[in-house]
Amino acid sequence: MIRKSICVGMVLALLAATVRVPLAQERSSSRWVTAWATSQQGLGEQGVTNATIRLIARVSVGGDSIRLRLDNTYGSDPLRIASVAVGHRMRGPTLVPGTGRPVSFAGYPGVTIPPGERVQSDPVTLAVLAQQDLAVSLHLPASEVRPSLHRGALTTSYRTDDGAGDHTVDEAGGAFNETFTSMWWLKSIDVMTASAAGTIVAFGDSITDGSCATLDGYDRWEDWLAIRFDAQMDAAERRAVINEGIGGNTVTGDGLRPAPNSTPGIDRLERDVFSHAGVTDVVLFMGTNDIRREASAQTLIDGMETIIDRVRARGLRVYGATIIPRHNRAPTLTNSGWNAAKTGVRNEVNEWIRRDGEFDGVLDFDRVVRDPSDTDLIHPSFDCDGIHPTARGYYEMGWSVPLDLFLQ
Repeated sequence: MIRKSICVGMVLALLAATVRVPLAQERSSSRWVTAWATSQQGLGEQGVTNATIRLIARVSVGGDSIRLRLDNTYGSDPLRIASVAVGHRMRGPTLVPGTGRPVSFAGYPGVTIPPGERVQSDPVTLAVLAQQDLAVSLHLPASEVRPSLHRGALTTSYRTDDGAGDHTVDEAGGAFNETFTSMWWLKSIDVMTASAAGTIVAFGDSITDGSCATLDGYDRWEDWLAIRFDAQMDAAERRAVINEGIGGNTVTGDGLRPAPNSTPGIDRLERDVFSHAGVTDVVLFMGTNDIRREASAQTLIDGMETIIDRVRARGLRVYGATIIPRHNRAPTLTNSGWNAAKTGVRNEVNEWIRRDGEFDGVLDFDRVVRDPSDTDLIHPSFDCDGIHPTARGYYEMGWSVPLDLFLQ
């Protein structure tokens, strides 16, 4: 009996050893990657007073800890946040019971962010899954606090009435009785993960931002790309995918008429690409707004080459996405319109992207959504407004990307 017990003990010890080794290897290979992000683009018109906001964000990979980044990019005053919490969103503003966690900054429960600055939280132990919604709650105790924001978030978030005070730890969410669809102050969420090898930044304009996609539908082209990575690739090959698109964004601001209405891509690389954790790849998908603002093909190509050089200098791979068709529109007081000459510039730039651009690969979205009977127009089934794809068009774009393009 003693000998049998010893043998059983030895077998159990060996089994335990074989289990512990992979777990130890998994922990040692964990890394911070940015799993959700957005681009702030301006200052909100309406402020909040002693209220709590609950922001909804869906991470593209899972892990066992997270950390938050808050930006006051466009704020004109220091931003005082009295308390912050995060948890798994169940539905609406309601959290899954027991998942709420307080968030600290250098050990303190609150933080003040100077104008134009950013802050990163301490790590929060909270297991998350890929494609899981997180609810980030901020208490703003001051009066008439105007948010630095991303306008077209395509996600419903929540707030309390002014004067309601601190509801950051309110898991039931009953105090959050107002909604909004911009994203206030929350810039990114990093995940400590062993299930992804890095992050792809979708760096673009409104077609990356998701104009004509579905509110709360997560059906933009980069959403589908993230879903495919999660479903089809193993941990060594999987990538997080984040959306750094801004409606109306341009590659450059040089000589454009009218002037750009957002920070050009060249000027926001540091803020929206290089500052993120674990970035391995950048998809450059811009140009239609430069052309609409009278940019020549060479001006646009020069701007793209500058971005390529700067991305490469950081040791990252960069991919070019061809510019999709844009239907002719007459100019107005605020819009210089589109015409056959601008289509010619688009086609010239696209040929450069395909043949001569120093990209690591090409995502040929032009060929995915164009009408075979007239390749200068969007296919009717994919055309929302002559500029942006429909949700079905975004689906086709997201599924057209070969995943192994990013593994070379």
